[in-house]
Order: sequence, then C-alpha cells, then structure tokens
Amino acid sequence: MADLNPNLLVRGAATVYRLFDVGYEIDLVMALDLLSSSAPDRVRPVRGEAQALEIPNPPITVLLGPEAIDVGGHRLDTEISARIYEFGVCSMRARVHTPDDMTWEAFAALGAAIASAPAFTVALEHAVRRLVDRINPSISGQQIAPVAEEYVVYRIRRLTDAAGTPLGPDAIASLDVVPLLLGETRPLSEQARKELLPHRFSYYADDLAILTWDNALVVEPGPDDTDIEYVLEFANAQLLELRYYDAELDLELPLVFDRVAEMRGRSIYPRRYAPLLAELQQKVADVTELVERAENSLKVTDDVYLARIYASALDIFRARAWRSGIDRKLAILRDTYEMLNAQSQAARGEALEVAVVVLILVEIVLGLWR
Repeated sequence: MADLNPNLLVRGAATVYRLFDVGYEIDLVMALDLLSSSAPDRVRPVRGEAQALEIPNPPITVLLGPEAIDVGGHRLDTEISARIYEFGVCSMRARVHTPDDMTWEAFAALGAAIASAPAFTVALEHAVRRLVDRINPSISGQQIAPVAEEYVVYRIRRLTDAAGTPLGPDAIASLDVVPLLLGETRPLSEQARKELLPHRFSYYADDLAILTWDNALVVEPGPDDTDIEYVLEFANAQLLELRYYDAELDLELPLVFDRVAEMRGRSIYPRRYAPLLAELQQKVADVTELVERAENSLKVTDDVYLARIYASALDIFRARAWRSGIDRKLAILRDTYEMLNAQSQAARGEALEVAVVVLILVEIVLGLWR
C-alpha cells in the first residue's frame, strides 16, 4: 500500500527498551540514595485519567548520559536512561531524536534501522551492568538473568505538510505503518492489516497510539506527556517477570522429579523427603509472592484511556497465558509436595506401627522369661 500523502513531514524520536531482571527485589529508597549524583526521580503519570492507575511504589527514573551509537554507518546521538522497579527489573532505554523534519518514508526507514541495530543491545547491556554495580547494595539476590525483554516506541511529536501547516493524527491514516511496526516490506492485504494492527487508541484530538507485540507508534505533541510510554514500559516489566519465573520453573521441575526418583531408590527412612519438602514449599512461596508483587505494582481502578492502553498491552503480550503457565507449574510443585508429604506421613505411620509391634513382642518375651 503506497502512502497517500507523500508530502507529510514528521518530527519525533525512537526509544529502544531492553528490560533485565537483576534480582529478587530492589530497595528503591536505598537506590535513590545511591543514585543521588544522577538526580533520580520517582515519576508518575501526569494525565488526569492517570488517577485510574494505582502505583503503590513508583519506579525510579534516572538519566545515565549521552552516547553515540552506530546505525548503518551513521553515528546517532542517543540519550541513555533507566527505570528501576521494586520487583527486581531494570528497564534500560536508548532514545534517538530525529535531527529535523523527515518524510514518513525516511522516518520509517530510520525507525526500522534503529530497531534492528545490534549496537543498541550492546550499549544497553553495558549500561545495565554499570547501573547494577552502582545500586548493588539495594538489590536482594543480585543476578542479571539471561531472560530479557525488548520493545521499541516510535514517538511523533509533530506532523506537518510540505508547507509547514500542522496536521492532526488523522494524517497517519493515509500512511502505510506496516513497514515500521510489522517489518513487512511486501504490501499486506486489507484483512491482514486489520488483524495485525487492531489496537488503536485516541483520547484527545491530537494524540494517537498504535500497539503491537514488540513496538508501538505514539503521536503526542506534548513533550512532557510520556504517560503512554510509562504504562507500556510497566506492562513490559511485568511481562519480563512472568517470562523469567516461567523459565525458572521449567528448569526446576525436571530437577525435582530427578531428586524424587533418586530418593525413592536410595532410602526408606521416613524423613528422607524432609529437605526436598522444605525446598518445594519455599520455592512455591517465593515464586507466588514475587509474581503477585509484580502484578500488583500497578492496578487499574477504572476503564479510561491509559488503563485501556495498559490492559491492551497485557493482552497483546499474552500476560494471562504466561500467568496461567506459571500457575500450572506451581500446581505441579504443590501436588508433588502433597504426594511426598503423604508418603512421608505413611512411612512414619508404618515405622510407628512396627515400633509398637516390637515393644509388644519385647513385653511378651520379658513376661515369659520372668
């Protein structure tokens, strides 16, 4: 589908997000103190409808400085920053502003190049290591997990025609956003476009948000209004926690089954399962607590604009499916615990019965001997 408005000019930015799980929990008060030289802040959404979002412990936002990153042979000035969440996630961000007004084709090409450039991944991985070193005392169970989450937000703050006349976000309807948001270079059918890009939101006459699985296009003229990016980043942080603990349980279950099989063939001692039972109980409690802490870090109390964007992002990310998978694996661990505990209780009962029989026999023998 060719652009119907080739003279439209765009001014905006692209932000590359890479989110890392760096530990079980981060003490945000201590982290604020450790980052005091970088002027950290605890930002909340500023729109009026943001009252529908409850954030008991707002994350910390900190600027980490500029960095030049190579993209396709061009050095782009990039602003590196981070957002730190209490449930152990550090969201690293690299923002690139367009140098000036660009045609939509040039903006889409730049955005696609930024999204696929490995230099951003390298830069953000180095940045998170430096950040973790700075706030290490505030992190419980510090360890950068191999599971990471990536997302890109394309932000348009100004749309004009060739003469410089401002245009509204309706002008986006005349553009082909598929190459930018879906990475497809061949024209898609109208049915495919509707199925793959159904998540469009608008609140004011001059704003627009289009969401996909791994990126979003946001039209917002207010330079200080980053609420949409805020809730999208929150949803990505929660998705990362669900993916991380799902992967951790995938590794844990085979190990549990192997230990059960080993213990069954090695000993009939009634308390042979006691250490494993304690570990299972602790694992179930820890994962349940940490997942619920992440999910409860942002609550929606009403169905308004930001809340709908947040809920839609979680639906796109299939957060419920990830949570269902975690619950299913936790249920397997609970069932294993109950089975082992029942066997342990049965073995203990059998041992008591044997002891009673032995005592009776001893009494009989002593009675006959006397």
